[in-house]
Amino acid sequence: MFKLSHKRLITISAVAAAVTFTACVGADTGTSSSVEGKTRYVVSHTYDFNGKKVIDGGVSYPIVNGFSGPYAVNEKARTTAYNKGREATPAEIKAWDVDVMYNGPFPEGHGTVAEGEAIYEEKCLACHGDFGSGAANVGIYPALTKGNAYELQKTLTNQRLTPDDDGPVRVFGSYWPYPSTALWYIKTGMPHPAPKSLTWDETYALVAYMLNLNELKVDGEVVEDEDFELNQDNFGKIEMPNVNGFVPEIRGPKGLENTRAYMNVPKNYGARTLAEDGRCMHDCLKEVKVQRITIEQKNFLPPLSEERSLPKQKEGGAEAKAKAVYEASCAMCHDSGAAGAPTLGNKAEWAKVLKKGIKKVYANGINGINAMPPKGGTSISDAEFKSVVDYIVNKSK
Repeated sequence: MFKLSHKRLITISAVAAAVTFTACVGADTGTSSSVEGKTRYVVSHTYDFNGKKVIDGGVSYPIVNGFSGPYAVNEKARTTAYNKGREATPAEIKAWDVDVMYNGPFPEGHGTVAEGEAIYEEKCLACHGDFGSGAANVGIYPALTKGNAYELQKTLTNQRLTPDDDGPVRVFGSYWPYPSTALWYIKTGMPHPAPKSLTWDETYALVAYMLNLNELKVDGEVVEDEDFELNQDNFGKIEMPNVNGFVPEIRGPKGLENTRAYMNVPKNYGARTLAEDGRCMHDCLKEVKVQRITIEQKNFLPPLSEERSLPKQKEGGAEAKAKAVYEASCAMCHDSGAAGAPTLGNKAEWAKVLKKGIKKVYANGINGINAMPPKGGTSISDAEFKSVVDYIVNKSK
């Protein structure tokens, strides 16, 4: 939940807890539903297993007479012990336990701004653009910076009340509360074609470069020098401007209880308390108030139209379609050579690939090879995919 001046806008969930069944905010006392004098189910604002209030401010449905809320429960299945599988080994747990908490400990590693820039240009630029500004030709991958993070953090309280108003700028430096999320996510999920391929040293170097791009401070000093080294010892000294921009306070050992207390006061997030029997479930609006648009948008590019027919296919339709698929789904790797992909237009690289024969090239692409997913992650037919391969090959002769 992101804090916006005196208002509260729900943007992310700050709660991570196992809940049985929860619903909208209700009254402070439990209620029940009865059929012919027999209690069918109970609605409670506390959990039956620990007596505490529901952590998200909602309600729970304890199992009563074979029902949890209005839904029947298979009691036998619920109480049957697990008898499949085995316990994970310490090695298996260690392989999965790669999260990086905001307060450490941080993994061993080190990297400089200059090293991070070199890695970025090789493995990240195709998607995230020059200097982390976002790739206009791709459009679906976020910018990593828009300028000085401390100045941009002040825009987070902006509201667009007129068309000319500047909105909030949410990027890594201005919006994220903790840099540890970037360290973990880059290590486990990036680069997109080859996740988990970076070392911790490379990951530290990339985060150091991101600090530099966002003009962030470490231990009171702005990261300006390309020789600045980020490591496990100074990582915890990164100063993120929006570290206190979220509610409730989830840090530390009281995080869950802080969340419980906050979420059980409906006015904290714009809700209100209703008695269980006071909820309206149908025909609730007594009077419909139509809201009119006061600022009419007229200048649209292209102009608005009710025409619904598909545009006429241009000459060279098959090649144009193959080119469109390439630019949308293949260019981010085959334009840059990311993850070892042969580069469009590189005759030597494609001559080496074609030594296997075009049928083998088709098969590898359709089934996926190395970091490339089947058909490049598209849902096109085999025949359409082959036309994309032909397009790439013809452009690389």
